[in-house]
Amino acid sequence: MKVKLLTTISFFTYQLSISQTEKLLHGKVASQELVLKNIEVINKTAQTSTRTNELGEFSILAKEQDSLLFFSKDYLFTRLKLTLKDLEKSYLIVEMNPKAEELETVVVSRSVFNKTELKEIANNREEVNKIKNRKQFDDVTTKVTVYDGKIKNALNFSYPIFDKPKKKIEPHDDLFKKLIIASCPPEFFLKNLNITSQEKELFIKFCDADPKSKILLEHPNVLATMDFLYAKNEEFKKLETKNLN
Repeated sequence: MKVKLLTTISFFTYQLSISQTEKLLHGKVASQELVLKNIEVINKTAQTSTRTNELGEFSILAKEQDSLLFFSKDYLFTRLKLTLKDLEKSYLIVEMNPKAEELETVVVSRSVFNKTELKEIANNREEVNKIKNRKQFDDVTTKVTVYDGKIKNALNFSYPIFDKPKKKIEPHDDLFKKLIIASCPPEFFLKNLNITSQEKELFIKFCDADPKSKILLEHPNVLATMDFLYAKNEEFKKLETKNLN
């Protein structure tokens, strides 16, 4: 009886020690059996981050209940809350889903293909590219050139060649908004910050008014940007509460 009791106590002590201490977690990020490199792996709880290597592998310190974020511009934002089972694994496999890719519209004559063939072509990028190239060739070969007396590539004296074109200066708020869009997936505002689509534009302007937003533009960083938005979200919610009162 004493042996069983000691075994049970030892087991629970081991489980508790694992859950409270950090462990170097090893894993791999993949998508449809394709390993993903340069995926940003962020431990939101511990405020640390790393990236996957050429083989899609990563190593990061973590413990039970830590939130791991996996971010890439070409894949859907993935979040994983670590459990004790995850920590006990020698290797963690994380699957990411690619974002939907929009194909350019291609006009195909109905007299050439039937419905079944059109579906097959629409799902085959190589066939789509062939049709686009064929159309471009037809457009070029069907054009008739008529000589109008002008010299090809002649110098246009009406154009102020000595005046350098003015550089377009992008507004600061647009730059900050682009930084936010590049750093955070669309669902981040609703799921993590509880900011609705109606409040999103106002919230971004509220954050942009903070002088710290200029520092983020000079030194862009995904983790620092998310931390800034979390902090500003608390101020934003307090401001909303005051206005309601």
